[in-house]
Amino acid sequence: MSDKIKTGNKGEELAANFLVAKGYEIVAKNYRYKHAEIDLIVSKDKWLIFVEVKTRHSAAFGEPESFVTNKKAAKVIEGAEQFVFEQQWDGPIRFDIVSIKLGKNLEIEHFEDAFY
Repeated sequence: MSDKIKTGNKGEELAANFLVAKGYEIVAKNYRYKHAEIDLIVSKDKWLIFVEVKTRHSAAFGEPESFVTNKKAAKVIEGAEQFVFEQQWDGPIRFDIVSIKLGKNLEIEHFEDAFY
């Protein structure tokens, strides 16, 4: 397994634990639809939240959340539309980003309503 995949998997695990500690419930992990992958799907307070997790060892090349491009956001939205259809979800949804820096001091930031 490549270091990039290991870093991503570690970040997703940390993000899931972080969100659960904040009262979110994990609905799905690594949901795939066509070319879209949604790292985490969680729920809280009658909301369904689609979460993109970005993990880096440092911010030397930019903050992790800055790597969620418009193209990536569009893929997440496409996957979310399919998930909502499959589950027949009729409640509110939103798109969040969890940014993780694994450096000396672990930093986790949660950006709610990060994109539409």
